[in-house]
Amino acid sequence: MSDRASGWRQWKQDKQRFRPDLIGPAALPLLLFLLIPLMALVLRLEWGGVWSTLTNPVVGQAISLSMVTTLCATGLSILFGTPLAYGLARRRFRGRTMIDTLIDLPMVLPPAVAGIALLMAFGRRGLLGAPLAELGITISFTQVAVVLAQCFVAAPYFVKAATAGFVGVERELEAAAAIDGASPQQIFRLITVPLAWPVLLSGVVMTWARALGEFGATIIFAGNLPGRTQTMPLAIYLGFERDLNLALILSLILLAISFVVLAVVKGALRQRIGVQ
Repeated sequence: MSDRASGWRQWKQDKQRFRPDLIGPAALPLLLFLLIPLMALVLRLEWGGVWSTLTNPVVGQAISLSMVTTLCATGLSILFGTPLAYGLARRRFRGRTMIDTLIDLPMVLPPAVAGIALLMAFGRRGLLGAPLAELGITISFTQVAVVLAQCFVAAPYFVKAATAGFVGVERELEAAAAIDGASPQQIFRLITVPLAWPVLLSGVVMTWARALGEFGATIIFAGNLPGRTQTMPLAIYLGFERDLNLALILSLILLAISFVVLAVVKGALRQRIGVQ
């Protein structure tokens, strides 16, 4: 008891010495570091040329291509990532650590390495690309290559989030539903997914956001062809060399889209948690 009492007194003394009012000033440098570059985008933009830039066909094509390809990449990540995440969450098997590490790799690999790896696999002389080329199927430097590059770097974000979401679902609830006669498919659709939904939604948003900002792997594997493979990040890169105002406008559009989507999703998640 004396040890516990001594520990309690020590904790109260530490709490008294701790000053919460210092948290704000201590956090300010990082907040400013994150905020100032974003403000600089807005302040540097020449607003008089915004409309002419927005009506530029290159801008419209880059925006539409980014929206279509990122949605496709996110859909593929959900379609093929969900079974993988569920298996990692529910099964313990030999080699699981290797598979988990393999999923982590695209998140830490330099984008250029990812692009070269995809080119060596699916390029015209690649491991799988060469046989496909003989059949008249070309993947590299096409919109399919854009989707594959985005999926390669973004899918792990969904798999990791979905695995955590499925792990967080209480197995007793699933077992109770099975006792009541529910099939595995019904348990997954009516019990597991709804309970893991907030985490799954966060994973979907992170996957889409990562795909939207993908640059390095795309430019190597798909190229930077206006109207064909030029996504918004690639158009920003080209605009930085030729038209800075175009690059600034596209950067602001990307910033606005990402901010709005993240804000809406976070608000929806808070509302759902609050209702529950």
